Amino acid sequence: MTAVVPGALDTDARTAVEPVQAVAGRVTRRGWRALLRRPTFLVSVAILLWWLVLAVGWHAFGLQPFARTGGLLQAPSAAHWFGTDSLGRDVFARVAAGARPALVIGPFGAALATVLGGTLGLVAGYHRGWVDTALMRFFDVLLALPSLIFLVVLVGAFGVSTPALVLIVGVLFAPGIARIVRAAVLVEMGKSYVQAARLQGESSLRAMLTELLPNVLGVFVIQAVLSLGAAIFITASLSFLGLGSQPPAADWGLDINANRAYLQAAWWTVVFPGVAVASIVVSANLIADNLKEVTE
Repeated sequence: MTAVVPGALDTDARTAVEPVQAVAGRVTRRGWRALLRRPTFLVSVAILLWWLVLAVGWHAFGLQPFARTGGLLQAPSAAHWFGTDSLGRDVFARVAAGARPALVIGPFGAALATVLGGTLGLVAGYHRGWVDTALMRFFDVLLALPSLIFLVVLVGAFGVSTPALVLIVGVLFAPGIARIVRAAVLVEMGKSYVQAARLQGESSLRAMLTELLPNVLGVFVIQAVLSLGAAIFITASLSFLGLGSQPPAADWGLDINANRAYLQAAWWTVVFPGVAVASIVVSANLIADNLKEVTE
């Protein structure tokens, strides 16, 4: 991850939210039954639940992520499953505790991005005209900004507190989600039920909430799950670059950055936090892929 993070930011992390086909849909009962028979979906959900349990309950397991509990840079053993870092802290405890910031900032940031971007995409697709043009050009400007510079500007403006990082992640991903939701709404706008709602004199708000939203809800859900993995990656990236959590906080990106000098001599100090980030990102993408395949 030490060599990947900066490059990943340069490739515009806001487009890491994989585009979906511009079709609305929802997961039916048959679709849910199909999901529960898919090993990739079940394993991915289990991985996310595992990290959630660690994020919430690492105290209950008696883990000590901040205290020196062993020698310096000890290899993985029965006493220290993931070894120890350069300060003698247990790497497993650090990884377990590091799930908390990732699963606070990531999900809340992804939820904010989905609500904000989805709402604006819904409005743009429904109203068209100058509203659509103004919103889309604004999003084009945001998406055209280099991701790393955009992140630095946002961090400088809002700080590195947890609420600020949630806001930053939400703002970062909202434009991409808005464009995808807008594309789905445009497909629905040509269907008879939307025209019937307009002929019946329904207000714009009622038509969007009761007619359009249920039919594009599948897009919202898929984008939210995709945003989750990307948001956690960005959260770790910010910490890796010194723009997120600060020492001695337990944070995956922060620990990778702090121990990267020991990669050859003590690979476990970098590999295990990196695997933690990768496991969530891959799991979120697999869940989204499975949802797309059963959405009708």
